[in-house]
Amino acid sequence: MVTAILFPFLSGFLASAIGIFPPGLINMTAAKISIQDGRNRALIFALGALIIIFFQTLIALIFAGYINSHQEVLILLREIGFGVFSLLTIYFLFIAKKPAIKSKEVKKIKSKKSRFFLGMLLSAINFFPIPYYVFVSIGLASFDYFTFEKKSVYTFVIGVVMGSFLVFYSYIAFFKRIESKTDFIIKNMNTIIGSITGIVALFTVFNIIKYYF
Repeated sequence: MVTAILFPFLSGFLASAIGIFPPGLINMTAAKISIQDGRNRALIFALGALIIIFFQTLIALIFAGYINSHQEVLILLREIGFGVFSLLTIYFLFIAKKPAIKSKEVKKIKSKKSRFFLGMLLSAINFFPIPYYVFVSIGLASFDYFTFEKKSVYTFVIGVVMGSFLVFYSYIAFFKRIESKTDFIIKNMNTIIGSITGIVALFTVFNIIKYYF
């Protein structure tokens, strides 16, 4: 009983922490708001983003549950995914130019509208979480580590929200301390992304082989 709740929570928590930790629009904006307007307003911004993340993750798991129950759709997506992730791995490791580190100067955020709705807006235009959590949940389900029962789904979603909050709070509270780390991540972003997509491609081809043989 405890494992059935704890494992989906930890899976969602870790998946969100890994997916959101690299410097991106939302976490970097949260850091800028914290420096410019204070921690409280940055947390309000993060709360707006988290609400959208909650619904994006829930939609992703509903969609993933449908795919998982239709094996013909699932194997097709795996085959397409293997090709896409393989191409991405080759691109990021061998073709893409190294990202330039931008100036560390914090630009003023001109909008004086509610930080809460700004967080919702920036999170809503970021569609990455939906395919990301579709893949993560289906991957876990393929190894019997996750089921699409309501309890597991909601526990996973709560884990995602908590993991996302932890990352946002780290950027808000400790941005000056981790700024050098973000520079390192940006400098090595292609290698990091290429390595992740390579691992994903390997897991995908393993599942394809397992299905056919």
